[in-house]
Amino acid sequence: MRRRIALLLMMILVLTLPVLGLTEGGEEDYSLDDDEWVIDGITVEEVSLDEPETVQAPASVTARDRFIDDMIEMGRELYEKANGKPQRAYYKGDIYVCKNFTTYLFRENRANYRMAEYPGVTLVIPDNLPAKECRPYAYGLAWKEVPASEGNPFYAAASFRYDSSLSKEENMALAMDFMRQVQRGDFFQMTGNYGSGSGAHSAIMLAYDPETDSIHWMDSNMRHKKINGINYGYVQFDEVRTVEWWAKNFCQRKCGATIYRLRDDIVFADSIPSGGQ
Repeated sequence: MRRRIALLLMMILVLTLPVLGLTEGGEEDYSLDDDEWVIDGITVEEVSLDEPETVQAPASVTARDRFIDDMIEMGRELYEKANGKPQRAYYKGDIYVCKNFTTYLFRENRANYRMAEYPGVTLVIPDNLPAKECRPYAYGLAWKEVPASEGNPFYAAASFRYDSSLSKEENMALAMDFMRQVQRGDFFQMTGNYGSGSGAHSAIMLAYDPETDSIHWMDSNMRHKKINGINYGYVQFDEVRTVEWWAKNFCQRKCGATIYRLRDDIVFADSIPSGGQ
């Protein structure tokens, strides 16, 4: 008797269970993808357990980067405007004199920028150090020391001075290591003998390429010629020479060079509240 009652209860239970995977016509429903289910008439897609793909937002351009971009772009424009022809680099006001060229690029773009520490001060670029203050070295290897509080946004990131107590080979090794510190936007100041000229020279560095151990830069008047007794300089953009070539230019007795770099706290001038000090 108990067995019959148990068997009857099992049959009732089976008959009352829902039929899964069947349509109203009694056929299996293949209309849904493998990653979907129907629950109470609502289609639910399978949730992937894989980690979501990470999309990195592009790094924001800093004011310092933009300042460098502006100067480099203007240098490119002057290079393209010159179209390979020499430009007058003779009189004091000629922008194609080497230091005048880099100074011009700086001054034409500085109005849009300030230093966060001294927001009310207009940016300035120091003049070259006078010859008597360079002794025992030759004129042209450094700038005047103007404090940031007076508008100088640069600092000496690295320097090289020929050391007569060392061998020529030792000096060259130091000079080459010095050049490998170059970064995009660095202002470069040197004195030496660079083949097409001698004495002081200024340039703006575009990059150091470690794969080729070479320097990319722009300048004016490193290459030049005389026309009717007046000096004319060539504008160069994205010129490339090896670190060794550069080092040989200033790795000479009484010569040297300095890398000047913009401070990290360059900000946009229009980001400063009115009356900011």
